[in-house]
Amino acid sequence: MKSIIITEYLSKYFKDVKAVLDLNLHLDKGEIYGFLGLNGAGKTTTIRMLLGMIQPSGGNAYLNGIKVNSSHNEIWEKVGYLVEIPYSYPNLTVKENLEIIRHLRFIKDKKSVDSIIEKLQLHHYRNRKAKHLSQGNKQRLGLAKALIHHPEILILDEPTSGLDPSGIHDIREMLIDMAANHGVTIFISSHILGEVSLFASRIGIIHHGKLVREIKKHELDILCEKQLHVQAKDLMKAVNIIRSRGYKECNLSGDKIIIKDKDAIDKPEEIATLLVNNDSPPTCIQVAEENLESFFLKTIKINQG
Repeated sequence: MKSIIITEYLSKYFKDVKAVLDLNLHLDKGEIYGFLGLNGAGKTTTIRMLLGMIQPSGGNAYLNGIKVNSSHNEIWEKVGYLVEIPYSYPNLTVKENLEIIRHLRFIKDKKSVDSIIEKLQLHHYRNRKAKHLSQGNKQRLGLAKALIHHPEILILDEPTSGLDPSGIHDIREMLIDMAANHGVTIFISSHILGEVSLFASRIGIIHHGKLVREIKKHELDILCEKQLHVQAKDLMKAVNIIRSRGYKECNLSGDKIIIKDKDAIDKPEEIATLLVNNDSPPTCIQVAEENLESFFLKTIKINQG
C-alpha cells in the first residue's frame, strides 16, 4: 500500500535545542495516526514541518509522494490542516470567514459553505462574528476551514481543544467516518490521551523530539497491564486467603488488594467464590485495565534521558 505521509529522518534544531530528531513516519491511506507527547516534545514542530511552515534542519517530508518544499504548492490542494490557534477574521461572521476560504481554495460550489456549516454544527452561529464565538466554536470554525475542500489528507494539532464532551464525540465520529468511508489519511496530535485511543488506528509517542514507541490499536489490549482489584472488610485476612491458594502476585495497596496473576484476572468469579467460602466476602471486585495515559507515562519514563 502506498504511504500517504512519509518523513525520513526529519529533524529540527533551534540553536542548541533538538526539537525533533530523525523522525521516520509512514502513514497509509485511510489511517488515523495519533501523535502523542508532553508539551515541548516536538509535536507541533513536526506538524509545522509537514505543512511547510518551517524548514527542517535535516531530512525530508512527503505528502502523496510529493516532497514538502516551497516549490511544490500543488500538494496543498488536497491537504486540510488546523495548527494550534484556529485563526480567523475576528470582525467577519462565520459564513463570511468560510466564504473567503472558499474563494482562496477556488471552490466553485457556493453550497459548500452551507454544507460545512451544517456538518460542523455551526448553523446557529453562521451570522455571528468570529470574535464573539466561544473557544469550542472557534475550534469548529477552524475545522470547517480545514474540511471545506474535502481534503485527502488532514493534519490536525489538538483539534478537540475547547470542545465539550459532546463536541469531542461528534468530531471523533466524523474523523472515523472520513477515514473508514472516504479514505482520508489523518495525522492528529493531542494531549487527550484516552480520547486518541478510541479512534486512532496507530499511535506514536514522541519524547524529547524522538519517536520512542509506535503501537497499533489492537496491540493496546496486550500492552496495557491488567490487574484484579479486590476490596473487603478485613483486607489482611482476604489477602492471606488468596495467597494460600497459590496466587503469588497478590499485594495490599491502600484500601484494596491488587492481584496480577493471569488466572485471577481471567476468572475473577473464582476469587469471589474463594473469599465467600472462607468467610471474607469481597465488598468490591473488578478488573482494572491500564489506560493509555498511564501506559504513555510509563513509556516515556523508560525512555527518559
